[in-house]
Amino acid sequence: MLRQGAPVPVPGPLWGTQPLRAALGYTPPPQPWSGLGALRRCQALARDAQAHAAQPAQKSSPGALGAALRRHGFGPATLAPALGLVAATAAQVLGTPPYPSQLLAAAMLLNGHLAEMATGEGKTLATALAAATAALAGVPVHVVTANDYLAARDAQALAPLYQALGLTVAALPSGHDMQAKRAAYQCSVLYATGKELAFDHLRQGPMGTALADAAAALAGQAVQAVDPPLSRGLCLALVDECDSILLDEAEVPLVLSRPVPQAARRAFLFQALALARGLREGAHYTLQASDRRATLTPEGEAQAAQASAALGGSWRHARWRREALQQALVALHLLRPDTHYLVRNATVELIDEVTGRVAPGRQWARGLHTLVELKEGVPASTATETLARTSFQRFFQRYWRLAGTSGTLWEARGELRATFGLRVLRVPLRRPSARVVLPARAFRDATAWRAALVQQVANYVQQARPVLVGTDSVADSAALSALLQAAGIAHQVLDARHDAQEAALVAQAGRSGCVTVATRMAGRGTDIVLDARALACGGLAVINAQHNPSARLDRQLAGRAARAGQPGSVQAWWMAQNSWGLPGVLAPILDACNRRGLIEEASWVRPQWLLRGALRWGQWREERRRRALRHMLLQADLAWERRLAFTGPQR
Repeated sequence: MLRQGAPVPVPGPLWGTQPLRAALGYTPPPQPWSGLGALRRCQALARDAQAHAAQPAQKSSPGALGAALRRHGFGPATLAPALGLVAATAAQVLGTPPYPSQLLAAAMLLNGHLAEMATGEGKTLATALAAATAALAGVPVHVVTANDYLAARDAQALAPLYQALGLTVAALPSGHDMQAKRAAYQCSVLYATGKELAFDHLRQGPMGTALADAAAALAGQAVQAVDPPLSRGLCLALVDECDSILLDEAEVPLVLSRPVPQAARRAFLFQALALARGLREGAHYTLQASDRRATLTPEGEAQAAQASAALGGSWRHARWRREALQQALVALHLLRPDTHYLVRNATVELIDEVTGRVAPGRQWARGLHTLVELKEGVPASTATETLARTSFQRFFQRYWRLAGTSGTLWEARGELRATFGLRVLRVPLRRPSARVVLPARAFRDATAWRAALVQQVANYVQQARPVLVGTDSVADSAALSALLQAAGIAHQVLDARHDAQEAALVAQAGRSGCVTVATRMAGRGTDIVLDARALACGGLAVINAQHNPSARLDRQLAGRAARAGQPGSVQAWWMAQNSWGLPGVLAPILDACNRRGLIEEASWVRPQWLLRGALRWGQWREERRRRALRHMLLQADLAWERRLAFTGPQR
């Protein structure tokens, strides 16, 4: 939380060359204002900034306002004229004056809050207003985006605004071009993904040199020192789609590793896979799909010991034998192609389960990735060992100041406040929402569900409305695409196999009569712009055919329709037989309703409250499980840092 007159963290004698919070012992800062008080404070700042922006003759120079911010801190008296100058410059350079709601969101960010701002309300410009205002004070600002494409797009589109204020901006390049990275980090405002920032931060730690030396030795090159990228510290991060980055992606640890030989390990895992194929579910093992875990039964333990008796080596140790077989069972039965990973260009590429995109460079740990490669018959990737690790939660806790925006924050406000000390404030809509939420439909089985879905898409196409269908996986998108093609409905598919064409596909998705089938569209972070005919015919029709583990993801997908007061509709389509996440007593209730005919031939119409209640209860349970998982990962990061404390301060 920023306080009036709080000092500004900039590289220098006071804060050091790389300002950042201590690695250990972090506690969220106190919050001196209530939620209502914080909102009123931000509203007052936004009004004052708007008044300054409307008086060009009284505006000071960017240099003078930046000096005032450094000297007096981020208080209302210094922030209002600076934010007003940035807003006036944006209106002049970009041709569109910021809306009052965007100024309010920028004020929330500058005061250290998380702003829930509905999709289509202008989060990109609101974040740029806050970033430019802070950068005037000399604060190195990191604007964190969901992917490299968005980082490059926003940095290029907003460059005229920053340049008019005497600031520099760049998008952080991915990869290992250290010279390009150092140049980007020297800019006033840096657009980057959280993954690149976190890994560059790890490389600057005590293990970075060891990683560079190992990579050079593996390539047969002379080992030489490699200067780390000059990040200028972790002063201020403004996170776009912050619930996705701070929560959903925080479930995966970020591991800095180095290559190691793995011939013996690969042979051991090959044997494990062969033995696992000889085990029977129920008799020898049980599967827990929600936790992605396999457990050997006592009979399975005995069978494994007998089958591996002649192999010797590591197979003599019961613990190693059990873990290897359980991982092999997970690879065989719980990880599916086109759902959890892609096989492309003779490699196994993981699919991010939140965004539906391929996650380059990500691998499963504890031999699981090698087991999947063996299962699919692709060449083995280089084995690695861990040098350093962190998580998004731990990494972003080290910023002196942190804020962010998203369209879906309210449901997670408790966890965000407990982990980061940040309060969620809601930005009012610029225009009243015209979104129509149609009654949910549920079906007995996948056959009826898909047939009715194709018919509904055809109806929307006849009405000349653009259609967006959200699916769970690449496999679901492919199956629906085949049905649409058989019905003669022209469409486009946006999933992990087509991520390179994302910009072109999204640009066409708002055309009248265009049908887009998208996997996990909620994490795309791009706008669907409707043409005039699409608006006149009723706007975008969103069909939510996803079974999301969180109500936030449902809201993100629904937010693609009826943006900024435009017309549009959203409807959820569920299958009664798909009872994932439906706890104990509710799943039998749904089955009983099905047997008694409450689910009609076409869809479930009458007991809407029961269907929605069952789904929300299941999502609440899944969200609670994932929240516990993130907490355990955060504690594991702390334990890792304590064990490695002898190497020096863990930066």
